[in-house]
Amino acid sequence: MVMSKVKYEALREQRLEENKKRLEELNLSQLSIALKNASSPKPSPMKKAKPRTPRTEIVPVRRSERFSNKSAPHYKEVTFYDRVQIPRRVTNRSRDLSNRVYASDEVRECAIKKAEELESSLESDYPSFVKSMLPSHVSGGFWLGLSSYFCKRKLPRNDGVVTLIDEQGEEWPVIYLARKSGLSGGWKKFSVDHDLVDGDALVFQLIRPTVLKVFIIRVKNSEESVDVEMK
Repeated sequence: MVMSKVKYEALREQRLEENKKRLEELNLSQLSIALKNASSPKPSPMKKAKPRTPRTEIVPVRRSERFSNKSAPHYKEVTFYDRVQIPRRVTNRSRDLSNRVYASDEVRECAIKKAEELESSLESDYPSFVKSMLPSHVSGGFWLGLSSYFCKRKLPRNDGVVTLIDEQGEEWPVIYLARKSGLSGGWKKFSVDHDLVDGDALVFQLIRPTVLKVFIIRVKNSEESVDVEMK
C-alpha cells in the first residue's frame, strides 16, 4: 500500500516537470510581457455626418388596388346630440295595475270625438292635435309618440326639454326626442300624476315654442255617454 502511494507521487512529479518544460518551450511568459508593452493602436478618426436638409414634395397618396379606380371619398359633418336629462320628482304615489281595464273601440272613439270638439273650440292662433292613449303610453314603456307632421313643423328640431301644463296650471318638464317625434323621460310622471288610462284622449296645444298645454278627456266619462246612447 505504501509502495503504490510512492509510485503515484513519483509519476505526478514527473508529469509536472514535463508540463513545465513544454511551457518554457512555448515562451508564453515572454509573449504575455510583449503584449503588455505593445502600444495600443490609434483609433480611426470619426467621419462627420452631413446635416440633412428637409424638402417638401407633392406625391400621390397610396391607395389600395381595389379602390384605385374609384373617386376619393367625400366627408360631411354629422351632428351628435347630447343626452338630455331632467331632475326627477320624488313621489310616493303608486298605481295598482292588476285590475286595469282596456278601453273598447266604441268608448275610445267617443273620447276622441269629444277631444276633437274641444280642440275646435280652442283659439286657432295656437296649433294643436289630439292623441288617444294606448296601454304603452300609460302603463308599459311610458313612451308617447306624437304627430310627426306636428313635430316637424311646430316643435324644435333638436332634442330638448318641453313643458307640459295641465288645466290647473301645474307644470311638468318632459324630454322631447326630435328624431323620434315623441316624449320620453318625465312623461311617466305626468301620466301617473293624472291617472291616465287606456282610451283617454288628450288635446295638446302649443302655447309657446316649447310649452304644451294639455286637456284631458276621461274615458270614464265617455263610457257613460256610450251607455246613454245605447239606452
